[in-house]
Order: sequence, then structure tokens, then C-alpha cells
Amino acid sequence: MQTKIPATSAVLASLLRADFTTQWRNRRSVILILIVPVIILISWKGLIEKVGGTFVLANCITVGLTAIGLMGYSNSIGRDRDKGVFQRLRVAPVPSWSIMVSRIFVQLFMILLVTVAVFLAGYYFDKITLSPAGYLFGIMVAFIGGAVYLGLGQAIVGLIKNAETVNSVTRLVYFVFIMVGMFGELGVLGKDIGEAVKWSPYGTVKRILSASMQPGNWDKQTSIALLVTVGYAFAFSFLGIKWFRWNSR
Repeated sequence: MQTKIPATSAVLASLLRADFTTQWRNRRSVILILIVPVIILISWKGLIEKVGGTFVLANCITVGLTAIGLMGYSNSIGRDRDKGVFQRLRVAPVPSWSIMVSRIFVQLFMILLVTVAVFLAGYYFDKITLSPAGYLFGIMVAFIGGAVYLGLGQAIVGLIKNAETVNSVTRLVYFVFIMVGMFGELGVLGKDIGEAVKWSPYGTVKRILSASMQPGNWDKQTSIALLVTVGYAFAFSFLGIKWFRWNSR
């Protein structure tokens, strides 16, 4: 009796349906990921005239990208690994890479959702308008910035096997990134920390996002920030893949 192995495309489609269904069932966490950057955007309305609309939009999108990679992706991977979901999927006739590709595709959708939500909130609440090229390049660069935090989330879940510890560590890293990143960018924490923040994952992602929304402002420093951002994404992803184990034992 022959065992019929399903086509890879059919397997990937099934995994995508299952992962999107799971994401929908956890829609409270999705709402939280969406609402935090929007609230920050609305509360920073008074800063727009001082620092510029693109600066505020870029910070808020960066906050959302950080939440997706740390609070969303890594916690879901750690939770499912702890429940043995990956072990059950790996004994099925599916390629191992398709399991992770499906998860990453869902997070890419989340990146698009957060970016569009911030753009819409900026337009309707703060009257921030960009050119069509600014919106397009902003979305494209958001995917690059999102890769940094997805890679960081993968590195954390690869290094730490316990799901509860993953949850605690990601919350701590998220808090540090957001607080130090936002206040450092505003110069509240001093010149030295502010300079360090500029070249941190938070700072480089924020810089390329801000410049992408006004393509005419893209300069040599922004190009360097882009290269550094890609370097962060590659380094975190490499370590995350190297350290990752399919079970929590």
C-alpha cells in the first residue's frame, strides 16, 4: 500500500489556514499590538510640530514592529513548542521549512497591518500626510525593520527553551527597547545614550523608516543605517536558526 504524500503547496496552504485561524483566535493580542503604537501616536500629537510627522510615525511603527517580533512571534513559537505542536507537525509528511515559513508569513501580514494602521491613524487623528512614494517605501522598509525583530525573537526562543521564561524575557527586552529607544531618540537620557540608541536596532530601524517616508531626505547616513539594520536582521536570524530546537527538552 502506497502512502500518498501531499504536494508542498497544499501543505503550505493548510499550514497558513491553521496559523491565520490561530492568529484570529488570539485577536486580543493582535488588538494590543495594534493599539499601543496608535495610542502613542495620538499622545505625541503635540510633538509633531517640533520633531516632524515622519519622526513620530517612524517611532510608532518601530514600537509595533518590536511588539510583533518579541511579544507575538517569539511567544507563539515558545508556547507551541512547549505544547509539542512542532513535534507533531514534524512527524507528518511536511517539509520542516514550511512550518516556519507559514509562521513568518503570518507575521509579515501583521507588519503590514500595523504599518497601515499607524498611517491611517496619523492621517485621520494627526493630519500627517505623505506622498504615495512615501507610503509605499514606508511599507517596504517596515518589512526590513520587522525582519530585525523577528530575528531577535527567533534568537530568544532559540536560546531559551522554557515558554514562561521566553515570555518574561521578551517582555523585559520589549520594555527596555521601547523606553530607552523612545526617550533616547528624544535626547532625554543624555547625549551618550542618545548616540548609542541611534545605532541600536531601535535607532537604525526608526531612522530608515523616517527617511523612507520622505525619499528626498535619504542620505549617506541613512544608507549606512540600512546596512546596519540588515546586519542586525542577518545576525539575529542566523543565531536563532542555529540555536533553535523543535522540542523544549
